[in-house]
Amino acid sequence: MIVPQNLIDQAVRAALAEDAPWGDLTSQTFIPESAIASALLAAREPGVCCGAQVFTTVMGLTDARISTVFHAEEGERFDTGDTVATVIGPARSVLQAERVALNFMQRMSGIATLTAKYVAEIAGTRARIVDTRKTTPGLRVLERYAVRCGGGMNHRFSLSDAVMVKDNHLAVLTASSKLGVTEALREARSRLPHTVHFEVEVDRIDQIEPVLAAGVDTIMLDNFTLEELRQGVALVAGRALVEASGSVRLETVGDIARTGVDIISVGALTHSVRALDLGLDIEIEAVV
Repeated sequence: MIVPQNLIDQAVRAALAEDAPWGDLTSQTFIPESAIASALLAAREPGVCCGAQVFTTVMGLTDARISTVFHAEEGERFDTGDTVATVIGPARSVLQAERVALNFMQRMSGIATLTAKYVAEIAGTRARIVDTRKTTPGLRVLERYAVRCGGGMNHRFSLSDAVMVKDNHLAVLTASSKLGVTEALREARSRLPHTVHFEVEVDRIDQIEPVLAAGVDTIMLDNFTLEELRQGVALVAGRALVEASGSVRLETVGDIARTGVDIISVGALTHSVRALDLGLDIEIEAVV
């Protein structure tokens, strides 16, 4: 679970340029250039640590003289009041980097913490929790890494990674090809490399058999009731992986998992997650 450093640098540089395009006017005006600050990254609520590499990069790209030491490992739980990391360096630079570093760390830890809650709810079942493409533009790689830190798994990263035929695709495909669903899917699949994963979404029980007959790898049961999910799993009978999707909530995910599905995709992990409450408590060490 390592994000390539060049991708982190890219995201961090964009955030720093947005936040302080010409420097931090407040710190440059009111903080002595020689002041050295010590800061504690403190947990103000329990959570799962995620984003250490990004947080450290924000500090380092702001000022190479800043030293950051994390006391919690990625994916490790912490409690309210725990010190997650220690930062020491020029006070101006620490203050300039503070908000961007916290923004990344709070969001990534929030995603990891929420994911861990979903994973805990499906313990003892065959299902796995996966994310979706409902991510913050430009931050997908970081947000999906956070899902992994929370114990979840990743769906396709982009439109280029795998085939997922959804209802709108099927409508256009069958109308334009003048073929039935099975024949249209088979014909389209014949043009794909053998290495490409092939998934199709259905929203009714009667669509399952025609889709399975096309030889799909995964069938997505979208917005099915619990009883419909149980029926769908029995009908598929191991001929493909079964994914449940649509309106999955923390209070319902356990029941969904117990229907026997293999995969549960949860857009809420990234599209509406609450940032975890972390704070950077700064003290002045010295003014040379």
